[in-house]
Amino acid sequence: MMSPSQIEDLARLFAPHEALLAGLLARWDGAIAEGDGSHDRSHLMRVWALVCRIAATEPGADMEVLAVATLFHDCVSVEKNSPQRAMASRLSAEVARGLLRQAGWHEHRTEAVAHAIEAHSFSANIEPRSSEAAILRDADRLDALGALGIARVFYVAGRLGLPLYDADDPFAQHRPLDDRRFALDHF
Repeated sequence: MMSPSQIEDLARLFAPHEALLAGLLARWDGAIAEGDGSHDRSHLMRVWALVCRIAATEPGADMEVLAVATLFHDCVSVEKNSPQRAMASRLSAEVARGLLRQAGWHEHRTEAVAHAIEAHSFSANIEPRSSEAAILRDADRLDALGALGIARVFYVAGRLGLPLYDADDPFAQHRPLDDRRFALDHF
């Protein structure tokens, strides 16, 4: 469970939606952006900044839906090498649904948040049906690119104890690529 000061600090990142997010975080007994350096507070900050930039080009994007969806998009952590990995976004969406229902949100808006969370995940393979879902998906995927994306891959591989590559077949000429076994197979 997050302390009141942790809730306040995290919610402040999502101005002008701090009060809404602080209220939702206070209802939740989990932690956000802790214990996983690839989905930490910095990841949330980068994704939210990208969400805001992309949403500025999408007239009518619901920033409140996007703020809640961004905050909770990775709230359930499933290790990359787990057979349940593709379920992580659905599990995170269930957390958000429960919190929003407790807070009295309309079902339509609750489902908009849940769908954006479900559809953001590459491994879930869910097509976005709304601009908010597409915005969150694109922002999260952009954060996986470049130097930070590469660093995140190696961070996760190190945490899981994965070798960098298959010494017998480093270019995967005689085996399928498998980034659950070898870090470089991600690329």
